[in-house]
Amino acid sequence: MSENKIYLSSSPHFTEGLSTQKVMLMVIISMLPECIAGVMFFGAAALVRILVSVAACVAFEGLYQKITKQKIRIANLSAVVSGILLALVIPSTTPVWMVVLGALVAMVVAKGLFGGIGANVFNPALTGRAFMFISFPAAMGACWFNPEIDAVSGATILSQIKNGAVTATPDLYMQYFLGNRAGCIGETSILLILISFLFLFATHIIDWRAPVAMVATTAICTLVSGGDVLLALLTGGLLFGATFMVTDYATSPLTGYGRLVFGFGCGLITFLIRKLGGYPEGVMFSILIMNCFTSFLNNLTRRMYGYGKKGNRRPAPANKVQEFDVANAVERKEESK
Repeated sequence: MSENKIYLSSSPHFTEGLSTQKVMLMVIISMLPECIAGVMFFGAAALVRILVSVAACVAFEGLYQKITKQKIRIANLSAVVSGILLALVIPSTTPVWMVVLGALVAMVVAKGLFGGIGANVFNPALTGRAFMFISFPAAMGACWFNPEIDAVSGATILSQIKNGAVTATPDLYMQYFLGNRAGCIGETSILLILISFLFLFATHIIDWRAPVAMVATTAICTLVSGGDVLLALLTGGLLFGATFMVTDYATSPLTGYGRLVFGFGCGLITFLIRKLGGYPEGVMFSILIMNCFTSFLNNLTRRMYGYGKKGNRRPAPANKVQEFDVANAVERKEESK
């Protein structure tokens, strides 16, 4: 007689057949245009940084899992995604050894020590970049390769905007939209980033709420403050972060309302840092700060089924007094026999 087995697992119990590997593969495909454009704009140096970052992230994750006697999970491609993201948010002039160090922080400190994929609190790629940015500010923010002049320049467009040294023209808008300018490897071409966003949205890999809320909040705040909205959207890493960073499954809220609040917070902090902070860009810090509130937003906006359409507040239990007569219970038990 065959043995009946009962398998218990956590929800959800109905899936669309998407595995972690398939999701990560779709994200990798969506980033290929930025990788190709980065190599075209910044040359072989960009390709070297991308390859080194990916190889280092995969190696560090596999090595950490082996040392801690975990199952090796590098085949799920999450380390490859982190490696590409890390490379795309750094300048092509970043020394290679810094890229390796950033990958170490991203995969071991930000991901491995928190329990691996799905358990990390902070976005691994942004954590690695933040470490590099704070530890080596001169290398990360002072030298940028400018494709226009085929040389290294010292100021980014965001720094020039902050100092009031930029005169916006239609040609300037178009140049920044296409991406032939100084900046991080994968953040310059707004056109390609929008294509990637549409691809991820159409394939149901990402949700629109957090990205749209982040970009809209930054645009509205810039408009109210009298700034140039188009330049705010076309420069820096706003659209790249909105497409690839705030949509990270592990570090963003699970609920629709939570994602809207998450995106709003990212956009507001980005604007405040750009406008009032000491740094010209605030996307990285805004996302990492809001990562701290993800668990809180999940609890605040969660829905409990069985309690109406909103279902976000459990009703107070009614005070019931239950009386139990031992003698009657014994008598009923004897009668049942």
